[in-house]
Amino acid sequence: MALPRIMKDFNAFGDGNNWQGMIPSLTLPELARRMVEYEGGGMDGPVEVDQGQELMTMEWTAGGLLVDGLFDSFGSPVHDAAMLRMTGSYESDETGEVIPVEVVVRGRHKTIGMGEASKGDNNTISVTTTISYYKLTVDGEEIIERDVPGYVFKVRGEDRLEKRRRALGL
Repeated sequence: MALPRIMKDFNAFGDGNNWQGMIPSLTLPELARRMVEYEGGGMDGPVEVDQGQELMTMEWTAGGLLVDGLFDSFGSPVHDAAMLRMTGSYESDETGEVIPVEVVVRGRHKTIGMGEASKGDNNTISVTTTISYYKLTVDGEEIIERDVPGYVFKVRGEDRLEKRRRALGL
């Protein structure tokens, strides 16, 4: 019988601040490609043509209100003013093996929902961050790296935009 590796715990960091215990949940960015249908003469049907990466966002929740550094980059004119890092511990209940996972993103906080505040309640705020840089590392291996302004898209070390950059003189 095979069991999946389960995330047993995670930690979050924002702009170098350790947010241990302050982030109860987060939704990792979806990896999605922007596809456009194309059908030309002599074709029996359409194919989808890859037009690049969809806009990535990350949604997360912070406990309380005073999260170190959260508001510092809000409204920044710089596309990658905020850096978020999530480290996770995925474990096998079959072997006990622990696999570290790290997601690093850079972008801007698009929304900060201040939520409801009430006396003695576990108040939370919700944040949506748009992403211009993303890197997924599993057990020390870089799986995906995406740098939109740098025109870099790597999958397991293969830079899938290298030839295009060369063709464009970049």
